[in-house]
Amino acid sequence: MAEAADEALEGGPRVCDTGWPAVRRGWDWKSGEGLLGIDDFAEWDAAFERGEGSLGTAAIGLASNCPLAEASPRIIRAMRLTDPHQRGFAFTAAGTAARLNNELTPELYEALRAEGRGGFAENAIRDTLTFVPFRKLTPWFKWQLVRTTVVDKLDAWRLTATDTAEEAWKALRRRRS
Repeated sequence: MAEAADEALEGGPRVCDTGWPAVRRGWDWKSGEGLLGIDDFAEWDAAFERGEGSLGTAAIGLASNCPLAEASPRIIRAMRLTDPHQRGFAFTAAGTAARLNNELTPELYEALRAEGRGGFAENAIRDTLTFVPFRKLTPWFKWQLVRTTVVDKLDAWRLTATDTAEEAWKALRRRRS
C-alpha cells in the first residue's frame, strides 16, 4: 500500500485542473490558514519533505479540490504522520473524498480497513458506508455495512422496548397514586 502511494506520486499533473478559478497561493503552513483550498500537489509534496505540521489539513484541501486518483497517494501519506491531530485530519480527508466522489481508490479502501473501526478511521469508514454505493464497496466494507445496519436496528429495538417499559411503569405508578 505504502509503495503504491509513493509510486503514484511520481509523474502526472502537479496542480489540480478543476476548471474553477485559481485559488490564492499564499498558504500558511504554520497556522494552517488557507490550506483547505490547496490544489497544488508540488506545494503539498514540498511541505511533506520539509516536515510541515499542517499536512493533514492540507490533505482535506486536496480531497476537496483535486481528482481522487491524484489526491489519494498524498492522503495515504498523511495517514502515516506521527502527529495524531494531523493524522486524524488525513482520515477526515478520506471521508471527504468518499462524500465528494462516491467512491475511493483501492489504496484508500485498504488504508481504512487496516486502521479499522473505533479509531482514527471510524468516521471515514462511516462516511464511506453512507456515501459510496454498495456495489462499489470492497467485501470488508460490505460486511461492515451489514454489521452496522444490524447493530443499529438492534439498538433501535432496545430503545423502543426500554421506552415502552418506562411508560408502562409510569402509568402503573400513576394508577396506584
